[in-house]
Amino acid sequence: MKVIGVFDSGFGGLTVLRELLPRIPDARYVYLGDTARLPYGSKSRETIARYAISSAKFLVDQGAELLVIACNTATALALDQIRAALPIPVIGVVEPGARAALAAASASPAGIRGSEVVLLATAATTQSGAYTRNLTELGLRSIEKACPLLVPLVEEGWLEEPAQKTVTLDVLRIYLLEALEQAPSANILLLGCTHYPLLTPLIETTLQNLHHRMQIIDSAAATAQAVSLLAPGSHAGEGMTGPECVFYATDSIEKFQRLGSRFLRRPLAEVRLIDLGG
Repeated sequence: MKVIGVFDSGFGGLTVLRELLPRIPDARYVYLGDTARLPYGSKSRETIARYAISSAKFLVDQGAELLVIACNTATALALDQIRAALPIPVIGVVEPGARAALAAASASPAGIRGSEVVLLATAATTQSGAYTRNLTELGLRSIEKACPLLVPLVEEGWLEEPAQKTVTLDVLRIYLLEALEQAPSANILLLGCTHYPLLTPLIETTLQNLHHRMQIIDSAAATAQAVSLLAPGSHAGEGMTGPECVFYATDSIEKFQRLGSRFLRRPLAEVRLIDLGG
């Protein structure tokens, strides 16, 4: 049974794990949320690299044979350092997302030259320029839109109750309108934060109300697809009980269980508390 480590500064990486489970059902997954030291986006590049490397080494110590950096900030700012520090393959979320956008552009009537990508992400990810670099290298035009209010709205669960959902829809409308002012002909929307897949239905509604058609690319799903190509699994057969998952957090395990079940769409029976230091 292959052991796959999945790392994020918090809960969002669980959307990557959620996409991995059906693709590689015969693996054992070890997930670490470095909740004691989030948000990574407010830290320096050097500090992010130090935190991410210590978390990654912990997962290697737990037997991980492949590591998924399910954190856009850590991928954007520290992927090379993490890879240099580890003896196992490491996959981040930025390149798979960019490549999925390329595939969408290639298949669209506009083609690669006629396509333009809007990236929605956190301020730290947009400031890093990592997606723009990857998209530019692939021949795609893009603009980046920082959306600082979306992560707290997702974590507060303002997605379903009508009054709260209205607030989230209003925020999405403002962000998308601002992005489309810069790129009025954009036809691809890349979700550059692992929290954002939970917003997909509301994003689709907002785009419909704006009468603007865009193909939505989920970088979490794209990352899981890239991992499945590197470490293909077999279909669950008779006698298999499904993937085994072990969860670790560096703080607030009760909150991790509560929010984590929302991101993973299944209960988290146990979350183990660990101390990785400062």
